[in-house]
Amino acid sequence: MAADSTRPAAAIAAPSTLRLFWRDFAANRAAVAGLAVLVLLALAAIFADLLAPYSPYEQFRDFVRVPPVWDARGNAAFLLGTDEVGRDMLSRLIHGARLSLFIGVAVVVASLALGIVLGLVAAFFPRWPAIVILRAMDVILSVPGLLLSIVIVAIIGPSLANTIVAITIVTLPNFVRLVRAAALSEKTRDYVVAARVAGAGRLRIMFRTVLPNCMAPIIVQAALNISNAILEAAALGFLGLGAQPPTPEWGAMLASAREFLQSASWIVTLPGLAILVTVLAINLVGDGLRDALDPKMRSG
Repeated sequence: MAADSTRPAAAIAAPSTLRLFWRDFAANRAAVAGLAVLVLLALAAIFADLLAPYSPYEQFRDFVRVPPVWDARGNAAFLLGTDEVGRDMLSRLIHGARLSLFIGVAVVVASLALGIVLGLVAAFFPRWPAIVILRAMDVILSVPGLLLSIVIVAIIGPSLANTIVAITIVTLPNFVRLVRAAALSEKTRDYVVAARVAGAGRLRIMFRTVLPNCMAPIIVQAALNISNAILEAAALGFLGLGAQPPTPEWGAMLASAREFLQSASWIVTLPGLAILVTVLAINLVGDGLRDALDPKMRSG
């Protein structure tokens, strides 16, 4: 008890790092709303098999192009109506959330892992390794992202896996350049010099000393790139180069329903709204992460 009574009151009352992060994140109400929507989408994706009333592939031939339930011609058995071949729209949208979020996360994880390695190599090996890596990234950046994705998928073939590969390649330069810039600014600091004097090897300095201090901007970039990956995947799906029918991917759903834009608008509108809400929610969360992780924007 005596030892506890001698502890400074400021130390006892000092909030944890996680609590400080949440305080700064929660100050952005739009980010909190985006996080709530994103959590609901993630839960829907995880438990899609339990939440979806029907299989996303099941066809009800007697209920083709049934409007949503709020329409006078709607059917209570299909809350969001059915598509052009009688499949339940709600079930396909829920399973589409699983695919779209999976694509976004898979692309970011793959490009982040490669980007960290290549960015650190470019920062700590400034001779030919850095030159080769940076020129390769310049080549990728010289072509519009969607066009490059189309070319890659056209070469290796349209499929869900190849969509992830193509978007990963397009996204990679963002992480490589960001990690390299952050590492170059950190490698000259005193704590890195001290680690080098203490005998730490180059790999240890790269991954154990410098990398943890570069993670704040990398995390924000990763969050924002999830939405970009979802948009790219939807665009490829719309062009017929992504996930192939009858896979319930939102972009592919838009492509298959575009001829019914006037006669059955909900078939096109609902996947489009799903993409809009998901991308908006992720971007709002990314803004909140930026506010919470950037020391210049903290409330103190």
